[in-house]
Amino acid sequence: MDNTSENRLKKHICAGILAHVDAGKTTLSEALLYLSGSIRKMGRVDYGDAFLDTYEMERARGITIFSKQARFSLGETEVTLLDTPGHVDFSAEMERTLQVLDYAVLVISGADGVQGHTLTLWKLLSRYQIPVFLFVNKMDQEGTDSARLLAQLQSRLDERCIDFSASAALCLGEGSAGNGSPGNSYGVVQKGKEAGMEGGRASEEELLAFMENIAVCDEQILEQYLDQGQVETEEIRKLIAERKVFPCYFGSALKLTGVEAFLNGFSFFTEGRSYPEQFAAKVFKVSRDDQGNRLTHMKITGGILKVKDILSGNDSGRKVRLDDQEPAEEISSFWEEKVNQIRLYSGAKYDAVNEAGAGTICAVTGLTRTYAGQGLGAEEASDMPVLEPVLSYRIELPEECDVHTMLAKLRLLEEEEPLLHILWNEQLNEIHAQLMGEVQIDVLKNLVKERFGVEIGFGAGHIVYKETIGEPVEGVGHFEPLRHYAEVHLLLEPGERGSGLQFGACCSEDVLDKNWQRLVLTHLEEREHKGVLTGSPITDMKISVIAGRAHQKHTEGGDFRQATYRAVRQGLMKARSILLEPYYEFKLELPADLVGRAMADIQKMSGTFEGPQIQEETAVLTGSAPVVEMRGYPVQVAAYSRGLGRLFCTMKGYEPCHNEDEVLAAFRYEPELDLANTADSVFCSHGAGFIVPWHQVEDYMHVDSGLKLGITEEPEPGTVDNMPGENDYGSLSGRFSGLAGPGRASDSRSKTDYHGYSGSLSDDKELEEIFRRTYGDSKRQRLLSEQRAPGGRISGRQTLKERVWQRPEPAEEYLLVDGYNIIFSWDELKELGKVNMDGARHRLMDILCNYQGFKKCHLILVFDAYKVEGHACEVQKYHNIHVVYTKEAETADQYIEKTVHELGKKYHVTVATSDGLEQVIILGQGGLRMSAAELKDEVERTNQTIREEYLDKPRRKQNLLFQDLDEETAAKLEEIRRRDEE
Repeated sequence: MDNTSENRLKKHICAGILAHVDAGKTTLSEALLYLSGSIRKMGRVDYGDAFLDTYEMERARGITIFSKQARFSLGETEVTLLDTPGHVDFSAEMERTLQVLDYAVLVISGADGVQGHTLTLWKLLSRYQIPVFLFVNKMDQEGTDSARLLAQLQSRLDERCIDFSASAALCLGEGSAGNGSPGNSYGVVQKGKEAGMEGGRASEEELLAFMENIAVCDEQILEQYLDQGQVETEEIRKLIAERKVFPCYFGSALKLTGVEAFLNGFSFFTEGRSYPEQFAAKVFKVSRDDQGNRLTHMKITGGILKVKDILSGNDSGRKVRLDDQEPAEEISSFWEEKVNQIRLYSGAKYDAVNEAGAGTICAVTGLTRTYAGQGLGAEEASDMPVLEPVLSYRIELPEECDVHTMLAKLRLLEEEEPLLHILWNEQLNEIHAQLMGEVQIDVLKNLVKERFGVEIGFGAGHIVYKETIGEPVEGVGHFEPLRHYAEVHLLLEPGERGSGLQFGACCSEDVLDKNWQRLVLTHLEEREHKGVLTGSPITDMKISVIAGRAHQKHTEGGDFRQATYRAVRQGLMKARSILLEPYYEFKLELPADLVGRAMADIQKMSGTFEGPQIQEETAVLTGSAPVVEMRGYPVQVAAYSRGLGRLFCTMKGYEPCHNEDEVLAAFRYEPELDLANTADSVFCSHGAGFIVPWHQVEDYMHVDSGLKLGITEEPEPGTVDNMPGENDYGSLSGRFSGLAGPGRASDSRSKTDYHGYSGSLSDDKELEEIFRRTYGDSKRQRLLSEQRAPGGRISGRQTLKERVWQRPEPAEEYLLVDGYNIIFSWDELKELGKVNMDGARHRLMDILCNYQGFKKCHLILVFDAYKVEGHACEVQKYHNIHVVYTKEAETADQYIEKTVHELGKKYHVTVATSDGLEQVIILGQGGLRMSAAELKDEVERTNQTIREEYLDKPRRKQNLLFQDLDEETAAKLEEIRRRDEE
């Protein structure tokens, strides 16, 4: 077919035909092609000669596996019909065609009525906003009733499902050229007559009732109908296109009953779309022909596509499916490739054309970087499919087969089959495949054998679980190795079941530039994020960018990738995670006397069901149950019902796992050991990066997101608020960590600049208030609040299923002393140091030994060996204290800051120094500070106490043997002791 200007003026309709398995979908497709004159003879599924079942396995099994397309004309209406699979195992093959449809034809079996999978299809059509025509098939079977079935359609699908049988008067008696008039539909009517059928005309009463049913579907049309007494055909077309009316037809495709009326109605009541002049196309399928050429199936949604045109695309937003690996550095995401050939397929045959206009469904060769759902030109990419695989299997290869070679080949099949997820497990050196069911396994085996000549097997399958969260939580990720910087704050919120993952941003550009925000969203979308219960993918969640920070000089795109991944993971580690498993909706038909057995089975499988419907000797049971429990149950039904029972299953979606504890015990997943999906962050100090565990990241982060979860009001500085519950994360105000990055004081400061500062513990409150106003709440304040709060504080290392609250143990005390700062602050030591510095050091060591002996704290005295060439860090034990000589190029300040950071996690730490800047940093790290003057006062008070308690008291009081005796007994013993001495 040449795509001339005349042809481009015709009405192009792309229609998809969808149905539950065995509803007669392929038979209806054959009837449509036959009555439109596209084929000379109707094929039959049971004969294996259906025009659209081109794959050998489709003919052998009698089911549609891959979507096919056929073209036919109805007067000046050109129709491209897409026949989609009805079996639930191949639902994604059907779903990916929905994004290119103008109209859908939903086929329903008159004998079975609305099935579970029918409801799934209806929801998908609603999601993609596709106008729907319904054809109720198999009306020739006994017991079918159009009135009862129409009522069921209106109650279970939509009340606006309307019988269009009376519309024959409009299709055959009205209209003008080009919109389905008798002249346009002549070929259809003639074919119907050859089959013994004639297009009927409705009575005036039927036509009036039909108009009334149409009018009540829209308020504006109803007012017009009440005024004028009729509804214009153009208004009916508009209502159908806007999904306000759903035309219903009844008949038998096998016997060609009612198909003629449907074709005339479809031609008459559809309207062609208008397309923009700018080129745009939507890719909905990738396949290969018999010669191995890669075919990109697309719909032209704007402009014209010509042979030799150059198409371009960008893969940056495409999700990767890598197991236990970070996304690899790939080739450039931007590509340009030439169109070699344009094919218009009809069944297994095609016509090669030079160009394809807007509205055309075609297959293109020469493109190697395309994928299903991709938008080309001005077209946007589609969302991820709703239906996803629920079973995972290990692929077993022959001994002579190289696993890496087969992995590359299976990746080619993954492009063609959207529900085939190929995963590479690097640790086990195995290939895993995620599939929908057993039928898909047989198809994959045949495809691999046919395409690559290799016979593969499948190991025992297991369920594909997913994870979500129960309440909102903030996740923080920081990535700051040397010369890199990025911090990301994300809000993770639970979504409705089946909503998938949604991403957005609610962050001011004053906080984080728009370009960086878009980059964070790209990194959120580009990979499959793992949960923390079993390592399964997360779903049903909205993730929003709420804050972040970049460095003007050192930030690169990859930094935000790392920070984003860590922020997601850190939020999940803090959240109350929920394990989800797939559920089936089922319909069980069996003899009425066996319904009790079936109900007991469903209850054992943790399923739910509605009351059984008894129809004579048959009972119908409908409900839902976990997929893991329903596997293998069809065989049991056939066994205990002696072949009289039938079980129909369709995917319902993911629900909370019914046996979560058992699943978690079986997985034994340790999220903190999954280094490829770490929740820890990287910070920088003194030119070197260091890892901060996920549960301490908030103590080091540089940005205040302003988000408060579970806190009704901000506590006053220095006060203790109530202990938060499981989902209360407290105020996320700005923290200052004293690390390199924004707000970090320079390390090149001179110690002598601050020697003039001295203070006491009584000044801490004022200093802390200055610190809080400048940098936000200090770690010390938060630590004290946690320790004083009733009920204890949450432990750093916890189980993820249930948070373990622990009462704090009495913390040990550490005192760090800046040696030279104290020496040059105490007059006696300063004078001694002028004569003999070594003597001053030892005198201070002796003083502190005496002090430690009374206080019983861990005392660390630090001396600066900053300028000693080649000196390594040296730690000596001097009596009951530790003396540290720092390494070359490390100041005592740096050593103390680092030690406070480490010890402050578990212990009370005090630092004795008169370095004012160091005191501020110590407060930020969570330590207490003590000036040189205060330490001297403490030492003097300690010495005075020792003299009073142990040196100046009578010797009787010093006799520990008599210390706890009453005075009379002690006096007698003392008298005996003196006599002995004389």
